[in-house]
Amino acid sequence: MRMSKKAQYAVRALVSLNLSSHGLPVSLKDISEQENISLNYLEQLFVKLRRGGIVNSVRGPGGGYLLARSAAEIKMDQIIDTVEESLMPLSCMNVDGTCSRGTECATQSVWHGLGKQIRSFLASVSLEDLTDDCRQQSSCRVANC
Repeated sequence: MRMSKKAQYAVRALVSLNLSSHGLPVSLKDISEQENISLNYLEQLFVKLRRGGIVNSVRGPGGGYLLARSAAEIKMDQIIDTVEESLMPLSCMNVDGTCSRGTECATQSVWHGLGKQIRSFLASVSLEDLTDDCRQQSSCRVANC
């Protein structure tokens, strides 16, 4: 399974936001420059992240974005679900984990199990975990991922 650029950029942008915020709003322009992600693309992602309750926007001079709750409470699966359609390992799997071929699919149980393992792992990793990992690196820049 490959995570889309949309999911990768959302995670990178949120780590960057968490690293830069210090309790103050961070502009998308700053995140765009730090992460080398198009400002227009970030604007689209942050609309979804705001609607999904991951970030809050602050208007006006000095405005930008803040995390809507603590980084420890924001899990990777929530971020990906907010910007993506599905975490299923195969395109033929339905959102509920069933195969579009029904009982004709001999490998359905394997892929369903893989999907559950992937979701479980991503649900165990918080934005704070990712931010701490980044801080421990000597050259902490999320864009290096």
